[in-house]
Amino acid sequence: MSSSSIPTRATIKEGPSLWAAVVVWFRRMIAIQVRLTERLDRVLPDRYRVDGNADYVYDLVPRYLARGLTVYDVGGGKNPLIGRECKAELQLHVTGLDLDQDQLSAAPAGCYDATVCADITEYRGRGDADLVVCQALLEHVRDTDSALGAIAGILKPGGRALLFVPSRHAVYARLNLLLPQRLKERILFGLYPERRRSQGFPAFYDRCTPAAMEAAAARHGLESEVRRVYFQSDYFRFCAPIHAAWRCWTLLFHSIAGDQAAETYSLVLRKQDTSTTGAV
Repeated sequence: MSSSSIPTRATIKEGPSLWAAVVVWFRRMIAIQVRLTERLDRVLPDRYRVDGNADYVYDLVPRYLARGLTVYDVGGGKNPLIGRECKAELQLHVTGLDLDQDQLSAAPAGCYDATVCADITEYRGRGDADLVVCQALLEHVRDTDSALGAIAGILKPGGRALLFVPSRHAVYARLNLLLPQRLKERILFGLYPERRRSQGFPAFYDRCTPAAMEAAAARHGLESEVRRVYFQSDYFRFCAPIHAAWRCWTLLFHSIAGDQAAETYSLVLRKQDTSTTGAV
């Protein structure tokens, strides 16, 4: 073996340091693309720039919180929607319901007063909840009709379910349904590593459009009181030309399909009181 073929400390370090430099460069390029897409979005009407998830968390849900309510957080897992401070201030009783016990156990201490490890499509509620919050869960459920039936069973008559749902008609949802799960995870977490905590679960988008969801809810005695639709998404910000093409499609699709073209949507569903239904 010649002396030139013997790896030195410098050449051993070169690989990792080169890779680190590539990662830094990649992150900088994405940051540039994000800034370009944000500039593009500023020329759009306000309704196309509303972040649906933020609107649900910081505007819609707080409107329905009141002192002393019994609340179920369905699918919250390790990321409860209602924080410990808010729960204590309003003296809420919050039950976390999730399919995965490890997810429930990883939630910040004090956010849940009780936990239920169950599949929402099979759960039978006790009709004791004033409020159900369900954020970005139903797209991961194979049978949303059964899930809505379970939510109806959790609620008291007159109680409300506040749902936030990504739409089946969104471009990212169609791609999600087409691509293998492992490939989707590698792409998503490669571009947005900060999303590992809250995203990446398999998605099915069963009945996940505003009209289909409301129709399914009505079959279980859940009347739609409020519908909010959103046309904002961050999935394509890594590439300004792709984001621009997606924006053009969104505008066209909305002009044709109305609310059904939404990227995400929120619904407020009120459980009807069957004891008074049909009363004169």
